[in-house]
Amino acid sequence: MHLRTLLGAAALAAAALCAGPAAAADAYPSRPITLVVPFPAGAGTDAVGRIFAGELGAILGQQVVVENRPGANSTIAGNFVARAKPDGYTLFVTTNTSHSAAPWLMKSIPYDPVKDFTPIARGGNLPFMLVVNPKRPYKSVAELVEYARKNPGKVTYASGNSTGIVAGATLARRTNTQMLHIPYKGTPQALTDVVGGQVDFMFTDLTSGMPFVQSGQLRALAVSTAQRSTIVPDLPSMREAGVADFDLNSWNGYFGPAGMPPEVVAKLNQAINQVVAKPEVRQRLASLGFDAFSGTPQEFAAFVGQQLELWGKLIRDAGIQPE
Repeated sequence: MHLRTLLGAAALAAAALCAGPAAAADAYPSRPITLVVPFPAGAGTDAVGRIFAGELGAILGQQVVVENRPGANSTIAGNFVARAKPDGYTLFVTTNTSHSAAPWLMKSIPYDPVKDFTPIARGGNLPFMLVVNPKRPYKSVAELVEYARKNPGKVTYASGNSTGIVAGATLARRTNTQMLHIPYKGTPQALTDVVGGQVDFMFTDLTSGMPFVQSGQLRALAVSTAQRSTIVPDLPSMREAGVADFDLNSWNGYFGPAGMPPEVVAKLNQAINQVVAKPEVRQRLASLGFDAFSGTPQEFAAFVGQQLELWGKLIRDAGIQPE
């Protein structure tokens, strides 16, 4: 009888172990989730992240709370998430800034962009565009470049993220011009000073920049991608505007700390793909200039590795030295 009891207990324990992962996934989430954004409120990733947070909360049955932790090329937020408990309750919606560019722009960062995170899902792309203060005399990229050549070191460009840094440096390098870089903590602050005339131009994501272009406070000259954007089809690409081999795009994706349970990762990936599949959500995202994607965690992990190598080359080619 005693032996039978022990065998029965062992069988129950084995069954519990087998059911453990599934049960954990079924129970998740049992409390609110924090979604960390590495940019200030009003930035493109913040706007997109808040849409996803609302939709994910409805799908998962728990509130998803956005927490902004801007600064230091997104490494402040990245380090916070990398050090968090890998239980699925601290997530990171970020861009190429933290995972592709910061490792090359900075002499050291407080995390490994590959080993310290769990890739969950690729969110999509945030195309960038070159915008200038409308009171400036240049109405095209060619005119901006000509002005910069005639006034070496006097044309200024702002940046609020790594894409802006690399895009501005690439423009100067490819056109053999001297331009002065003015870095900002975030895109909203950078845009404010371009609108105010303190800085001449910047590369900004469509989400952040379009309201200023539509109101006439900024003039858009070109998009940073190889092809024209369907969101602003009248804007030429930088290549069309005369800058050869110019192709810069900002990606957006979702991570957690390294070591997350695979079942929780799968549940989050499925939920994010459900959000992306909604036509009304895609329309809202498109109105912000965001091109949404879906896919598996494995596909996203491979993409992140490829982008890390690509941005290293872009930064070296732009002549940027790590600081």
